[in-house]
Formats: sequence, structure tokens, C-alpha cells
Amino acid sequence: MTDFVQVSTATETREQAVDWARSAVQGRLAAGAQIIGSVTSVFWHDGEFGTGEEWQLLLKTQQSRYAQLEAHLLKHHPWPTPEIAAVPIVAGSEACLRWLAGNSKPAE
Repeated sequence: MTDFVQVSTATETREQAVDWARSAVQGRLAAGAQIIGSVTSVFWHDGEFGTGEEWQLLLKTQQSRYAQLEAHLLKHHPWPTPEIAAVPIVAGSEACLRWLAGNSKPAE
């Protein structure tokens, strides 16, 4: 079941997160997306400690689609070094994984 990943990133506004979710899902780079927010992030950046409010975006896709999804997110991201991370989906209901596979493959 490691053919699937959940990809996360964050952005400054809800509108950006919604736009990225829509474009990724409509382009079948991901089968679905969830937007969580706002969240508080605590981080180090350029040697400085900081906190900020962000909107988290979670996308579900096939491992084979990750590179295209990452490129899509990087193309639209305003931050020079955004966090984009993928974690394997190690288990899931059979019906859910069938849905994920069927909806994250390129349109014919």
C-alpha cells in the first residue's frame, strides 16, 4: 500500500490554499485535498526564530504523481523555500485506495 502519499504544504491565506487544492485536484495531480486552518507555525527561518499564521493543505495522490504535484505547488508558491513533504499512506480502506488511484491518474 505504499503506492500512495499524503502531501502537505502551507500558505499565508485560505484563498491560496483553496486555489491550489482546486487546481491540483482538477488537474488530477491529487485525488482530493483538505484545507486546515488557520494554524500557528513555530519555526526557524534564515537564522531567526518566528511564529506565523498559516493555512495547511493536505493532498492525497499516487507516489508516481508526487513529482508533478510538487512542481505544481512550487510553481505557484510565493515562498522561496516552502515546506512540501510527502508521507506514505501505509494502510487504508480498500474502497478509499481504489478511489485515490482512480482519481489521481492523468485524464485520458
